[in-house]
Amino acid sequence: MNSSKHTELANHAWSVADLLRGDYKQSDYGKVILPFTVLRRLECVLAPTRDKVVETVVKFKGQDIDTDRFLRRASGHAFYNTSELTLQKIAGDPKNAAANLQVYVGAFSANAREVLEKYDFQQQVKKLDEANLLYQVIGEFTDLDLRPETVPNHNMGYIFEELIRRFSEQSNETAGEHFTPREVIKLMVELLVAPDTDALTLPGAVRTVLDPACGTGGMLSAMDDHIEEENEHATVEVYGQELNPESWAICRSDLMIKGQDPDNIAFGNSFSDDGHARRTFDYILANPPFGVDWKKVKDAVEYEHNTLREAGRFGAGLPRINDGSLLFLQHMLSKMKPVDVNGGGGSRVAIVFNGSPLFTGAAESGESNIRRWILENDWLEGIVALPDQLFYNTGISTYFWILTNRKSRDHKGKVVLLDARDYWVKMRKSLGDKRKELGDGKNGRPNHIREITNLYAEALEVAKDPEHALHGKVKVFANEDFGYQRITVERPLKLRFELTEETLAALEASKVVQKLPSADSVLMFDAFESMPVRSWATKQEAWVALKDAVVQAGGTWPTGAPFSKALRDAIGVRDPEGEVQKVKDAPEPDAELRDYENVPLGEDVEEYLKREVHPHVPDAWIDHTKTKIGYEIPFTRHFYVYEPPRPLAEIDAELKSLEAQIQKLLSEVTE
Repeated sequence: MNSSKHTELANHAWSVADLLRGDYKQSDYGKVILPFTVLRRLECVLAPTRDKVVETVVKFKGQDIDTDRFLRRASGHAFYNTSELTLQKIAGDPKNAAANLQVYVGAFSANAREVLEKYDFQQQVKKLDEANLLYQVIGEFTDLDLRPETVPNHNMGYIFEELIRRFSEQSNETAGEHFTPREVIKLMVELLVAPDTDALTLPGAVRTVLDPACGTGGMLSAMDDHIEEENEHATVEVYGQELNPESWAICRSDLMIKGQDPDNIAFGNSFSDDGHARRTFDYILANPPFGVDWKKVKDAVEYEHNTLREAGRFGAGLPRINDGSLLFLQHMLSKMKPVDVNGGGGSRVAIVFNGSPLFTGAAESGESNIRRWILENDWLEGIVALPDQLFYNTGISTYFWILTNRKSRDHKGKVVLLDARDYWVKMRKSLGDKRKELGDGKNGRPNHIREITNLYAEALEVAKDPEHALHGKVKVFANEDFGYQRITVERPLKLRFELTEETLAALEASKVVQKLPSADSVLMFDAFESMPVRSWATKQEAWVALKDAVVQAGGTWPTGAPFSKALRDAIGVRDPEGEVQKVKDAPEPDAELRDYENVPLGEDVEEYLKREVHPHVPDAWIDHTKTKIGYEIPFTRHFYVYEPPRPLAEIDAELKSLEAQIQKLLSEVTE
């Protein structure tokens, strides 16, 4: 089925919006169109065996047995409908449309009814009936041909996603709430599964797949299709979890249609209510929403982090509250199968991220600690940078992270960075923010998916060969190359001491001085103001002179460290040539001159200080008690290529040429 057919069918379903306008807000159109699309699809799938199911109902009528398995067998699917009604019959009786539709939906098997319930379907039926729109909406859908022979399961996903994309635009969903284009899913699946091609072709191969943010199930469908292309006799069991009820309902209905167990798709939040607790999988992949906060599940996540630590899913660290991306990754890594003593078992993981998880968070922050945990466990196999404008609802740059706990020998201790940002073709017609797509090798277009997959597979060899045409697209690093030591560089506090209107005002405003008896305070400040010399190079000289002035005026010199500190803070003035202040015979650091440096992990920080800092500030030192270890992956920095600015003569010539063209156009206008 070509894209024009997908669009035609999506337009047919979307045309129902014309009926809803006025009675529904635009953002609520999906609450009607999506469940009716699902209902129509289920009806079309069950149509060939409807009579057989009705016969089975009659056969077992009055018998006290559970007929569920017999009805499933009769329908040929994991679901069924025992009613003789159809949408066409219901539309033909407008007065009884609501009652008949309720009977019709109630005749579905429990798993199909549950899907429709997640759409709050009965409430929508009631609202449509009250607006006298129900029979009209049903009539529109009876003309929608969604038979499997016309719209195969895989293509049905395109139609669903096109409808959802339109609805998300109407309801102003955030950039992170996007849907994954099929060609992006295909590339992700290829990169995830490619190393296992030989194992997948073995007789009796069984593979389990999890998507903890499965949406409408596009990734699960693609994994299922890909593995069966490699081995049509392979058994693929797909599992997922989804928070959005409409998306969950679509994914469940897709599994029902394909004959898989719809109960494998859990409903709820993966963080607070893990629908697949204590289970592990062969392949785990996801495209979680970008930059979405986890405030709603904060208590549950923090409780697991604080109580279970490494035994839980979030032991490595917690990212900032406004972006749960790295929580998803930790959750997925907890689902990896362990590797046995013979090197068997293990899992492969793929996730789509924006740029934030690469570098967000300072040393020893939650994000940095999560990256450290991943790299020190040698789980990160590679990162692939994708072109921007690939997704429907966001034009931001995205990255595939590929992880595994069973790296090949050549990849152990290494991370591949692959720059695929130039692998795209312009779409003839934009879809939302999606203006680019990966070429699939059809209709004369380049096969970007194959090219990127092959380059990833050959990355180690390409990176070693500077003569290779694609050498600049691949870089290979050791895990520790992404680590750094965050050192604190201190410089001594240098002061001179002077009495001015400003310094005296600061001293008078200090809490310590304000607590002095009023008479003592007045006498002290009178003594200070009458001093002929009011500037000193050292603290000792200043203190002696100030104390003598107060005593000679008949006053009492305040004692104690608080007064001494307040006095120094008030009359001490920073001066590069001033006296170095000391605490217990050691230089006191100046907080205003404090600086931080990132030193590569493994490098001697004292040698770094001598080489990089001392030539500029020879009195600097490192406070080793404040050194922190951090990890970041500066992807774009590694692939940055300096482009010198154009020569001034060239720019000047271009400006003169443009000026001449403008003059010519103006002369034509005035003639």
